Amino acid sequence: MKMNKFLKLILVVIASVTITSCVQDDDYTVPGSLGDEENKALQDLLATSTEVSFDYAKALYDSDPNNDGDNDDAIPYEVENDIYIKGYISSSDRTGNFYKELYIQNSSENPTSAMKITLDQVDNYNQFNKGREVYVKLTGLYIGEERTGSNVYTIGATPEFDQFGGTVTSLNFNQIAQNVLRSSTSEEIIPLNLSFSEITDQHVGMFVQVDNVEFADNLAGLQYFDPIEVYDTARTLQSCNGFGYDTFILETSSFSSFKAFDLPTGNGTIKAVVSKTFDAVSFILALNSVDDVAMEGARCSLLDLGDFATIFEEDFEGMSTGSAISSNGWTSYAEVGTYNWRALTTTDAGNPGPGNTIASMGAYNSNTDVNIAWLISPSIDLDAQSTEFVNFQSSNSFSDESELQVLISTDWDGTTANVATATWTALPATVVGADVYYEDWIDSGLINLSSYSGTAYVAFKYIGGFPSSGDIDGTFEIDNYKILGEN
Repeated sequence: MKMNKFLKLILVVIASVTITSCVQDDDYTVPGSLGDEENKALQDLLATSTEVSFDYAKALYDSDPNNDGDNDDAIPYEVENDIYIKGYISSSDRTGNFYKELYIQNSSENPTSAMKITLDQVDNYNQFNKGREVYVKLTGLYIGEERTGSNVYTIGATPEFDQFGGTVTSLNFNQIAQNVLRSSTSEEIIPLNLSFSEITDQHVGMFVQVDNVEFADNLAGLQYFDPIEVYDTARTLQSCNGFGYDTFILETSSFSSFKAFDLPTGNGTIKAVVSKTFDAVSFILALNSVDDVAMEGARCSLLDLGDFATIFEEDFEGMSTGSAISSNGWTSYAEVGTYNWRALTTTDAGNPGPGNTIASMGAYNSNTDVNIAWLISPSIDLDAQSTEFVNFQSSNSFSDESELQVLISTDWDGTTANVATATWTALPATVVGADVYYEDWIDSGLINLSSYSGTAYVAFKYIGGFPSSGDIDGTFEIDNYKILGEN
């Protein structure tokens, strides 16, 4: 009798070990097939609903329906039509760095849009593995934000409301099963290659790659997560940009499995998902895995300003004031409307003071709904030196929703007839903002042109107008334009 009890005990122990071994999550193999029920649900969706684009789905949500400049009136949009979006999962919670959320992008390569799904479920990486093709049945769900004003378009459940507006809540287990449907396809997510300065709201949720980056100098010897923090740790990434650094934040969760890993001290590449801080003030990168960090190269070195000479400069002094700029190799061209860039005498206290001649364009009193005017620099031979930078100062006088773009072209032929048909690429220049005092002048920073070659032109493109309604008639001003080249 005692022996039988002992044998039973042994069998129970063996059985418990066996059962435990069966559910161990050490095998991260992604299931390649779907259950019959899920497969039927997907087939029914495809047969009865209409696919829409991510941008269409985003446009359904109006974060400021009262047009009063804040989001306290935000109302998540309830989808009633039979529509769905198809995308590919860009995030993974396998390492614990994402929590109850999925990011999906509209293509596995070169995506143009992405969204977030908030769901009350953890450990999603097997069911919703990175790269999995998913179909999100939007019918009955809501499109909005988890935090009003974040501009992170999120698919969720019944909204909640407070003094800050309406936000979406997490999908429950049943909603996940009914609305987030997998196909049997998993694709490799090819990271979208960007620089820090190119990342915008459009990229939130996308898997991206940034090259030639390193952790800030003062982080040597530290780990991804600071043990004195409670939830997340922000570590500064930097990338050499001529004479200074472009910086960005890498955020790591206290629940991540790699939180105690040492930060690499070299330079290289990082692949991560673009997201935002909890308060949505700043963009961040969030890792799926430290396997996506490769920083074993030599750290980058900043350029020495003493190695550069001014190869061209323009302060507009001596130009005929009051008429369109046309001397010293500059081209002014009114693409739409008749108002154009002119040389004017400023009364501003700065830059360096009243009586200084500047380039100016404004649409006020033009009596034209749209004014588009170009001010194009003399040509630059970018093959004459190894590295070039452009620098200028800008000011405004009540910008009133008008816009100033800074562009570069290497295929413009120098004629006004072909300005609009040439290829123009935006330069990452700092341009005066609408909230800057009208007499203040803002430095553009040193804008690196070394990625371009051949004969180039830099253009200042003004977009505004003087319609009967709307304020798009502001003035922009340019001065102290310089091209620096390496000696």
